[in-house]
Amino acid sequence: MTERYEPSSDFLKAVAAQEVPLSGSAFADVNMRQLIAMTRDVDVSNRDWATMLLASEEADTPEIREALLSVANDESDVVRAEALVGIARRDRELALPLVLKALSGQWAGMPLFEAAALVADPALVAVLKPWTKPSDDQWIDQFACDALAACEKSQPSPN
Repeated sequence: MTERYEPSSDFLKAVAAQEVPLSGSAFADVNMRQLIAMTRDVDVSNRDWATMLLASEEADTPEIREALLSVANDESDVVRAEALVGIARRDRELALPLVLKALSGQWAGMPLFEAAALVADPALVAVLKPWTKPSDDQWIDQFACDALAACEKSQPSPN
């Protein structure tokens, strides 16, 4: 049995379990600031989870965008990709060059393909095609194919 991938932070575990409010009160605002701060944590699992959780939030503030743009330069491919999902959900045009650059690299995974599908721009077709060749992971292959289809149709996939 595979161990479940979780952050080391109890705060992030509580956010993921929806036990911690992130909007609607002064207490929630403090929590949101803590979540943003966790995107810069030393522990990569905390940065990854904090970025994923922040990316999935509906809120769109200058602080959230600034945090996501900052994390889009993280040393971890996965953390960068999670940031791109959050940017693409908020601003497809802003995300386009970042997703294009990421897809031109050596790594692509589910969150990067999710970001590409959200951007859904024909400019991504050429860099997505190589990622759609069958691999040993059919699940990831399907995300790549879905992203390619969204870009070919120029219609973002639903959030």
